Amino acid sequence: MTVSASDAPAVAHFRFFELEVLRTRRLGHSFLRVTFGGESLADFRSGGYDQSLSLFLPLPHQEHTVLPSTDEDTWFAAWRGVPDEERPVMRSYTVREQRRIPDGTDGSVEVDIDFVLHGDASPASAWAGRASAGHRIMAIGPAVAENKSVRFQPPAGTDALVMYADETALPAAAAILERLDAGLPVTAFFEVPHADDRLELATRADADITWIVREGSGPGRTEQVLAALRGAAFPDAGTPYGWIAGEAGTVRAVRRHVVQERHFDRRAVRFTGYWRLGASEEQLLAEAYAGQAPSEDPNSAL
Repeated sequence: MTVSASDAPAVAHFRFFELEVLRTRRLGHSFLRVTFGGESLADFRSGGYDQSLSLFLPLPHQEHTVLPSTDEDTWFAAWRGVPDEERPVMRSYTVREQRRIPDGTDGSVEVDIDFVLHGDASPASAWAGRASAGHRIMAIGPAVAENKSVRFQPPAGTDALVMYADETALPAAAAILERLDAGLPVTAFFEVPHADDRLELATRADADITWIVREGSGPGRTEQVLAALRGAAFPDAGTPYGWIAGEAGTVRAVRRHVVQERHFDRRAVRFTGYWRLGASEEQLLAEAYAGQAPSEDPNSAL
């Protein structure tokens, strides 16, 4: 009997994982790295680059995350049905690094996730600030490396890369830089809140990095970013690729600059709004599930 691709069982790209905090390390004024382990991570398959996942964080009075359901068909309704004062907080993050640690015959897996700290202003920052070894959270993450949550997908023949990231996207940008081919021309603009958030970033690429230090600037932040871009020389390339991620309003402005003023093919510019000034993540989550999230289609309107 001939079996076609449509007869094959569907591959579950994502599943639930239990993550246990192994250790934490402060990276700069605003960044804290949390290293997770746990038996379930043996099946975790980060695709690298800007791999994203969803974390479920306990509330301040809870030590660990407990979900009412991890069934793929019922978990969302069950989670939404938990009273507000008890419902774990869901937040999207990127994997900074996944590695296998030799330990016996099978080894063990560690996953690093970098958090931006700004006190108790957000549930994720509040949780990360008090995280310690042994705390457990739940996550929906990749079970296969080739999955739709890896957005960095430069086409074949790409001969230069232009990047923009704010602090929320810097961990993804750092992971991308580490995986680039030696000698690839890269022009990167990284926006951070404080001067000592300028991290040492490893790369084999030929990277020219401009740090944009915000130091608390508010409404003018987008103008500050655009001024840096307009004052910079972009690589002379035939098929450049753009990767833009961070606050949604600034991301739109940077994309418009790259396409309209630098004449990039819009189909070769990947842009992602990680957050939006003035909107809570609960609001953004509701918009996403209602089908109202802004389009990331490269052909969408500028």
